[in-house]
Amino acid sequence: MSQKSPTAPSRLVIASRESALAMWQAQYIRDRLRALYPQTEVSILGMTTQGDQILEVTLSKIGGKGLFVKELETALEDGRADLAVHSLKDVPMNMPEGFVLAAIGEREDPHDAFVSNNHENLAALPPGSVVGTSSLRRESQLRARFPHLKIEPLRGNVQTRLRKLDEGQYAAIILAAAGLKRLGLGQRIRTLITSEESLPAVGQGALGIECRADRDDVIALLQPLHHPDTAACVLAERALSRALAGSCQVPLGGFAEVKGGKLRLRGFVASPDGKRMTSSELTGDIANPEVLGNQVADALRSQGADEILAALAL
Repeated sequence: MSQKSPTAPSRLVIASRESALAMWQAQYIRDRLRALYPQTEVSILGMTTQGDQILEVTLSKIGGKGLFVKELETALEDGRADLAVHSLKDVPMNMPEGFVLAAIGEREDPHDAFVSNNHENLAALPPGSVVGTSSLRRESQLRARFPHLKIEPLRGNVQTRLRKLDEGQYAAIILAAAGLKRLGLGQRIRTLITSEESLPAVGQGALGIECRADRDDVIALLQPLHHPDTAACVLAERALSRALAGSCQVPLGGFAEVKGGKLRLRGFVASPDGKRMTSSELTGDIANPEVLGNQVADALRSQGADEILAALAL
């Protein structure tokens, strides 16, 4: 017997940050929902978050990526919006009470991208070259592999970061490939950095759709947008990060892939200077992604991850 499709409401409101990439993501989900439920009016409520307003300091110093989602959750809470669309790498590992990730969309390219006007790849950069990144995860891996490069903070939306590169403030910058491709800027990618060279951030390239936990109607409507393989990967990555208290204050990466019906998860924890690094890789059951995430976290702990994290907290 076929499952009864949920009754679509007359209107749905999507809360979104107002950056070009966030709006692209919200518009993409809006268009998918309009196609699924043509009788429903779907609109976007654009919002400026604290994370968008404070650009002069790195995220790790002002409370982390949760600054990009708090205002959107307030709009869900008070009924101004029915759902919020996020880059999953911006969503804190512990969801606040009363909220749920109702659907996880299919992943775009999860890799980091090398962007430069004058150099082909990281290995081609001369000593002392300035590389821009906002991520401690990327910074630690860069410092471990290329200690002769100068790593400088880089904040702002994608267009702002590219402008700073074009103005000559950096020899190269590292960005998420997914954001560049979604914005039609894939031609700016000089080289994709393999996951062996730079392990991606937890959730990188995937979209998370959040709503209130008591909105069973919205959760049901969103299920056609849910991508089970991506969800399994992301849940494993998030469990790994949660177990190690991961945030953008911690140089931590986690990346899962579905291979032959199994889930392969790689993770690392490092000191920001890249001099201490623990890494692990395990394969597990796709039906139990969070178990695998916790197992990789335990493997990293056995190599000294806790000592690295404790030193960061001082």
